[in-house]
Amino acid sequence: MNKTVCFVVQRLICLSIVAFLQILPTGLEAQDFYDLHAVKEIRINFEQDNWADILAKLKDQGQKKRVTASINVNGIKYDSVGVRYKGNSSYYSVNNSGQTKLPFNIKLNHKIKGQKLPGKYNTIKLSNVFRDPSFLRETLAYEIARNYAHASKCNYARVYVNDVYMGLYNSVESVDKAFLDHHFGTRKGELIKCDPLDIKQSLNSSGKSSKCLPGDFASLMYQGKDSLCYQNNYELKRDNNWKPLIALTNQLNNKTDKIDEMLDVDECLWMLAFNNVLVNLDSYTGKLSHNYYLYQDTLGIFHPIMWDMNMAFGGFRYSGASNKPMSNEELMDMSLFTHYKNDKRPLISKLLANDLYRKMYVAHIKTMVQDQFTSGKYKTRAQQVQSSIDYYVKSDEQRLYPYELFRKSLNETVPVGKQSIIGITELMEARAKKLMEHPLMQKEDPKLSAVQHRSTSDSTVLVQARIDGAEKAYVFYKSLQVGRTFKIEMNDKGENGDTTAGDNTYSIEIDKAKIGRYFIVAESDKTVKTYPEKASFEMLQIN
Repeated sequence: MNKTVCFVVQRLICLSIVAFLQILPTGLEAQDFYDLHAVKEIRINFEQDNWADILAKLKDQGQKKRVTASINVNGIKYDSVGVRYKGNSSYYSVNNSGQTKLPFNIKLNHKIKGQKLPGKYNTIKLSNVFRDPSFLRETLAYEIARNYAHASKCNYARVYVNDVYMGLYNSVESVDKAFLDHHFGTRKGELIKCDPLDIKQSLNSSGKSSKCLPGDFASLMYQGKDSLCYQNNYELKRDNNWKPLIALTNQLNNKTDKIDEMLDVDECLWMLAFNNVLVNLDSYTGKLSHNYYLYQDTLGIFHPIMWDMNMAFGGFRYSGASNKPMSNEELMDMSLFTHYKNDKRPLISKLLANDLYRKMYVAHIKTMVQDQFTSGKYKTRAQQVQSSIDYYVKSDEQRLYPYELFRKSLNETVPVGKQSIIGITELMEARAKKLMEHPLMQKEDPKLSAVQHRSTSDSTVLVQARIDGAEKAYVFYKSLQVGRTFKIEMNDKGENGDTTAGDNTYSIEIDKAKIGRYFIVAESDKTVKTYPEKASFEMLQIN
């Protein structure tokens, strides 16, 4: 065999090996089923030819029963999974219009206990990209949110049912036991879905009991001691014990000075900041006050988890401040203190009534705007993602909106039925500029440097930082990944671990048994600076 033939043979062998390896489930894929760079292929196979009618009937009856099927995910088969339709407007609006691209919820361990995808995922949630011609809102919003808060992973999947191509879907990580393990290190607490089971009932009634106080969807207003007052707006995923949620609403509305005893306040401030910056109004912040979870960890502290981002970036135009949809200009100009005085949004009005929390909220907005928007990072990422899925969108004959709107809707307003969807960059270029022009954003922040901690005895840890331009400084700390976050004021008085008074080196000694992780907040008259900037989402750890 001559050298040329040998080279050709070797080349063919190498190419064959590469092609074979590409279809195998690699370690990377096993760890990252929701890799945004990889469009998955999901094939659902029902034994029944009338599967769509069966699923629709179950959905219309309000049942969460599932139809047994098999699925094939990137060449790997999973038997006896359970499938149902999911969603509210994304299901009913699309189904009523006669379109067939409906959202699915697939449970892998429906019949086979322990059956999971690589990465320990046992649920696949497939969204039909409702009210988002750009195909970007959900994936981009989740990716941004994960930098600052507890939020799902999200990517894309090509979906087939009984070998019929249904189109390109968003695949969103379920908020379930695997999610809780990853984010909190435990799944044993109570998970609460904060989303009305029946919007019309929420609009027409405060509850099923005459003892109910007025409420407004899942806004965490205190409605009394009767659990019936809460059962339409919240769904307990584990136990049927409503007392902790009722106690939380009571504390938030009536004993706000002690709210940190039940709620991770900084995590809530990040969620509120995110909703405001991205004009994510199909959320707690908007008219319907929904689309989030609360997780009460095993030590009794509630944590917010964001959910359902398909109408982020101004896709939903109702803030709840009025019954009229907001214009493009109103979306761009939306106040960073929307609902500041609204008792129907206590998570906003009560938390921001606290001077320190309000300053932390503004600092988080500033961090997010500078990180993602004035830097142009979000725009570059959006263009990358849109280019990577262009072929799949173009070949999706079941897509809900014309292909020509796919590219346009990134940058400009496009019509969707009788309404319109503002362009993502059209909104955010103007919004970021306006937010950074706000007087509070122009104030000089305190400066933090030389942050350190060290043991001063077997029982104490000294936390220290150089802080300039501050009136006060605090350490926010906790012992574990879960549990309450405590706050203690640092000092520059030459006491309690501080060596020299008035030298702008702030210190505090803390019981070693109580501090495992921490962040610092330096406060001036108008602003704060946190270290690390992501505060509770990027706490420093005590070794």
